[in-house]
Amino acid sequence: MAHYDLVIIGTGSGNPLVTPDFADKKVAIIEKGVFGGTCLNVGCIPTKMFVQAAEVARSARESSRLGVDASVQHVRWSDIRERVFGRIDPIALGGREYRERGSEDGNTTVYSGHARFTGDHSLRVDGYDEEVTGDQIVIATGARPVIPAVITDSGVPYETSDTVMRIADLPSSLVIVGGGFIALEFAHVFSSLGVDVTMVLRGERVLRHADDDVSQTLTNAVENQWTLVRNAELTSAGHGADGVELALSDGRTVNGDLLLVATGRRPNTDDLGLENTGVEVRPDGRVVVDEYGRTGVDGVWSLGDASSPFQLKHVANAEERCVAHNLVHPNDLRPFPHDVVPSAVFTHPQVATVGMSEAQARAAGHDVTVKVQAYGATAYGWALEDTSSICKVIADKETRKLLGVHFVGPDASTLIQPAIQAMSFGLAADEMARGQYWIHPALTEVLENALLGLEFPPHDA
Repeated sequence: MAHYDLVIIGTGSGNPLVTPDFADKKVAIIEKGVFGGTCLNVGCIPTKMFVQAAEVARSARESSRLGVDASVQHVRWSDIRERVFGRIDPIALGGREYRERGSEDGNTTVYSGHARFTGDHSLRVDGYDEEVTGDQIVIATGARPVIPAVITDSGVPYETSDTVMRIADLPSSLVIVGGGFIALEFAHVFSSLGVDVTMVLRGERVLRHADDDVSQTLTNAVENQWTLVRNAELTSAGHGADGVELALSDGRTVNGDLLLVATGRRPNTDDLGLENTGVEVRPDGRVVVDEYGRTGVDGVWSLGDASSPFQLKHVANAEERCVAHNLVHPNDLRPFPHDVVPSAVFTHPQVATVGMSEAQARAAGHDVTVKVQAYGATAYGWALEDTSSICKVIADKETRKLLGVHFVGPDASTLIQPAIQAMSFGLAADEMARGQYWIHPALTEVLENALLGLEFPPHDA
């Protein structure tokens, strides 16, 4: 038996938990896959590097509207791929080697294998004879793609977000099942690089859980870039003449050289042996934790996609910082900061959102004021020749506080930051609009004008 002060399962946002507070403690890190987790290896970072190449290609294809006739002569997929993973793979390897070097002084031991609980504070790791026990254990196992049974049962080849970025060659055509964050980003990447993309949607719109104006604006924008197959219930998958053929319940068929399944992600908790512990798991696979990251078992914690309702790296990082503190300060616990959580989709156009949708705000009983501001009504919007992008702001009339802010358009992920700051620190919308300078004619004037368009009662009312 090998006993540790701290055992961490997962090396994404779990890896930074090895803080100086544990310099004189024994720590075990368990990782069954590639070191560094989803974000580094198959998520946020590599996808955005591919998106940058896609943005350059898309800009060239759309340049004629600005009076510049440009074109994409050739896409060197292998060079794009190697630019990404030539940087990322050494980082993942270096992270593992750094932690393994920690074992030389007896502080940190790396176990490469799948861990399963045998009791509340004990585990077995595949490939190791000894049992691992820990005074404190953190479950940070992340999540993985969900594949519908109709596809797995068919035997047809398919890619997921974990694999599609490493394909050998660009296909001529790509079918994407799904219309959420991951599907939209890869549709942008591959369509911009010249692939004929078809997206199969369960409903009428992409990003259907977003604010209605956001979802509709984005759907209108992307239907001119790739094919949308709406209201599609997948009934079977098989081998077609040129690749994969999907059959839909209404008799339609969809064909493509390559199939990408992007129908969501599930926490990696179902094969952890949690049934041998007192740790509770929700029906969707998330570990049940309190506001401090504690499970129902004393000394067992969880963070990130394994337990969080937000599958977002910046949320996992924030949770990690709280757990890192809480592990060594049991009498001064810090709660997870889940009040103002932003997100972004790096498709074309970008989407960024924070807070409530209009429907959610109204359902929560707020007396709301709403403004939808077009990019094209600002000076920099003219420079972009933008005719479709929007900023939508939602505020409470009584408190004057922002309830939600949403962007669909260029630089959305950056433009939303002032709104995140205002909501985080309780700044009133009208004070935000007039209490500072807004650089003219920067694109941030879209947010300024949206704020100015909100209608509040007079202060003396």
